[in-house]
Amino acid sequence: MSDLAVVTPTYRPDADLFAHLHRSVLEHTSGDTVHHVVVPASDRALFAGYAGPRCRVWTYPEILPRRITHLPGTALWIDPARPWPPLRGWVVQQAAKIAVTARLDARVVLVADSDVVLVRDAGPEHFVRDGQTVLYRAEGAVHDGMPEHVTWHRAARDLLGLPGTATPPLPDYVSSLACWDPAVVRAMIARIEEATGRDWLGAFTAHLRVSEFIVYGVFVDEVLKTSPPGDTAMCHSRWDRTPLDHAGAVAFAERLGPRAIGMMISAKSRTPVAARLAAIQRCAQVTGLDGSPP
Repeated sequence: MSDLAVVTPTYRPDADLFAHLHRSVLEHTSGDTVHHVVVPASDRALFAGYAGPRCRVWTYPEILPRRITHLPGTALWIDPARPWPPLRGWVVQQAAKIAVTARLDARVVLVADSDVVLVRDAGPEHFVRDGQTVLYRAEGAVHDGMPEHVTWHRAARDLLGLPGTATPPLPDYVSSLACWDPAVVRAMIARIEEATGRDWLGAFTAHLRVSEFIVYGVFVDEVLKTSPPGDTAMCHSRWDRTPLDHAGAVAFAERLGPRAIGMMISAKSRTPVAARLAAIQRCAQVTGLDGSPP
């Protein structure tokens, strides 16, 4: 068993962002940490150059049932077992995270989006406390003004066979950088199949609106009831969809917290590469990892 693995679904439009993330994984994790990358079969050649001892490139047909096929030129997939409505690409991507993590023999899996970079050294000691994997949990953060999150909570309760309704305020478990325990993911899959009476993938993708992170968090807190320690400071994140210029990116990086392992500037912000690189460089200065004073 390895101590740590990293899982990232990505695709061609995010190839440059992934390059920054993967470079940071190599720099900030131990030599036995493998970065597991999930890409569409059509993009395999683009990412094949990363494959090696520290990177495993997976395609969707390798980890999901071959009956699930992509509709060319769209973000939709078809499952002949339930052809309508078609599966949304982002739901299939979530399912891929679950499927890959369930296969891994690792103590902790770091689930990282393409637009994340690691900015400090990361090892299992950062993600396991008192024998439990830390959980991103923002208590009471989901309120009535977040209908999508409330829907995700309701989907999670349905998949896990939990009684009652999801009424805000509710915890938020969604993060661009999160820790999962593969053993817990496997137990979660078993619970979904027991509660729904069908295979977990079909049950999960039957929901048009679902969040893998909320399903995992609700499973840990309400099914396992293990009460792992929470950590919302792991990633310094900017979800805003407006682009940052050089000065704005540097200013954002300067607010990096002392416990942040990663930094994320949303890909949807379309922040220029030069500004993103300036933020990465400033994070290295803040942490002292570039050798200069913060």
